[in-house]
Amino acid sequence: MTAFTPIASLAGGALIGLAAVLLMALHGRILGVTGILTGALLPAGPGDRGWRVALLAGVVSAPLAWRLATGGWPVIDVPVPGAALAFGGLLVGVGVTLGGGCTSGHGICGNARLSPRSLVATLTFMASCFVTVFVVRHLLGA
Repeated sequence: MTAFTPIASLAGGALIGLAAVLLMALHGRILGVTGILTGALLPAGPGDRGWRVALLAGVVSAPLAWRLATGGWPVIDVPVPGAALAFGGLLVGVGVTLGGGCTSGHGICGNARLSPRSLVATLTFMASCFVTVFVVRHLLGA
């Protein structure tokens, strides 16, 4: 069963949108998390790594901020084995490489800039998700 969380979802979406706008306004950069991670590991030039590492540190430390604010860790329920997560992550990495960007880069920033390439990429991501969920839930019975 999937939980319906409109307030938390709206707040999360607003924060992601704000982060994307601020990164573009302050640094002229697109908030594509996979590209940011790649640039942190393999910097393109001098001065390109610091902001990427800082942004990733903020993403990773968010659960700690939640704990400090609420006194408890965020509840994360992942009903699949670790091997399935690793395999899914590998598939996402291949898809991001083939698609020339990730869901945050294309779906949030690219579509906001009215990029036709990002619209096609986002529709492809979504169609792939729909097919995957259908196959896993209805054909494989998981």
